[in-house]
Amino acid sequence: MRNLIRFFIRYSTWILTIIYVVASCCLLFSRNPYQHHLFLTSAGVLGRTVYGAANSVTSYFYLRDINADLQTRNADLELEILKLKHIIKQYENKEYADSVPVDTALQRYNFVLANVINNSINRSHNYITIDKGSLDGLAPEMGVVDQNGVVGIVNVVGPHASRVMSVLNPYLRNSCKIKGQELVGSLVWDGESPLEAVLEELPQHAEFNLGDTVVTSGLSTVFPEGVPVGIVVDAIAEENFRTLRVRLFTDFSTLSTVRIVVDYLSDEIKAVEDDDRQTGSGNKK
Repeated sequence: MRNLIRFFIRYSTWILTIIYVVASCCLLFSRNPYQHHLFLTSAGVLGRTVYGAANSVTSYFYLRDINADLQTRNADLELEILKLKHIIKQYENKEYADSVPVDTALQRYNFVLANVINNSINRSHNYITIDKGSLDGLAPEMGVVDQNGVVGIVNVVGPHASRVMSVLNPYLRNSCKIKGQELVGSLVWDGESPLEAVLEELPQHAEFNLGDTVVTSGLSTVFPEGVPVGIVVDAIAEENFRTLRVRLFTDFSTLSTVRIVVDYLSDEIKAVEDDDRQTGSGNKK
């Protein structure tokens, strides 16, 4: 108590000054219309500045949630596009439409959203680690895409995490084609730039223009047909085949959220193909 009294005595001058200043300001701004208007205007500007800064900070922390929501909406839209493509094919080929129930075709694909927790782009063989695994329905040889295009293929799966072989890995070869054409080649990374890959093994008579879009061919259970890959930026002279340099749509340096393609018919298709191979080898014997 004695120390408190000493404190007030020691700083009594400053305390009285503060009290007088506060009282004076209250009287000034409450009884004079002009000063009252200035006070409200200044307080409004200060309040807007503070609230704007606070909103910027909170918005930054909500970016992940917003991005996840956008990815979910994009996935839903892509599923709708795949369904529409199936319906169009069925109408174009009436026999196919009569023999395959519409519901089976529409339910072939689904997407699982995942976050990237590790990613490399400057190594000779690049991989991506994601935070979803077998408990989320993932399995090896599932395709991985983002909002821009093809990302890679799942090759190692754990219960809660998985490793993806990136497009920026020369071991990975994707079956692709120029949009609007049926001639198929192999997309592979040549190790020169994380922004580009090459489309190899196209026939010499394949027609193309710079700026043409390269998409997946659909000749596998990894990716549906028509997933964007990149655009043609150059041609490389080859003796027997045509090779095109492709600028990738996906920016691997900013990769954060991806979608894993789940093909519900993949097991059935693989089983049929394995049976065909065994039958063929048996006939040879």
